[in-house]
Amino acid sequence: MTITAFPLSWPPGWRRTEDDMREFGRFGVRRQTAGRSYASLQDISVAEASRRLLDELERMRVQRDSIILSTNLKLRLDGLPRSDQAAPKDPGAAVYWEDPYNGQPRTMTIDQYTKVEQNIAALAATIEAMRAIERHGGAIALERAFTGFTALRAPIVAGIRRDWQVVLELQDLLLPTREDVEKAYRRLALERHRYRLSRLRLVGVPGPPWPSPCATAPSAT
Repeated sequence: MTITAFPLSWPPGWRRTEDDMREFGRFGVRRQTAGRSYASLQDISVAEASRRLLDELERMRVQRDSIILSTNLKLRLDGLPRSDQAAPKDPGAAVYWEDPYNGQPRTMTIDQYTKVEQNIAALAATIEAMRAIERHGGAIALERAFTGFTALRAPIVAGIRRDWQVVLELQDLLLPTREDVEKAYRRLALERHRYRLSRLRLVGVPGPPWPSPCATAPSAT
């Protein structure tokens, strides 16, 4: 699939929360109010929630340039969602990044809450909780946990056009190169050709002989 920061790129086939099942989030920021000696909990902004999420990922040694925060909010110049705009109908948030240890693409999504900033803050809180596993000596458990957040392939549904990266089985690459595309095309073409020949032989239809890996070009004489 093609991943965009705007509009929301929700992983194909991943479950969505129904509108009437969404909740009001309680994530906030403590701020000192004038005339008061204590800080009160106030609503978190989109910018503050985004910063919180990026900080948690960077603590996991994730490179900033591999992170894509995807929502239905229009973007600032730095590619993050802007705060000064109307709330979108779909408040879901998805974050994509490249695992710093094995290079695998990871994704995590939340649309449980009624506001985008609450869902972004929930992503940050979830990653913070999972990082605690590593802090307490559970590095292997953490890796297994994050394996569940590997970007999944789109389901094949009749009548639905699939993304070209899915067709070429390149959905694990965030930015496939021309060489990646050409290699995938040649590999799949060879696989499909061999499969078709084997099916023809099963029903008694003759086909061209299998190419020998040791075959040499004919002599020019």
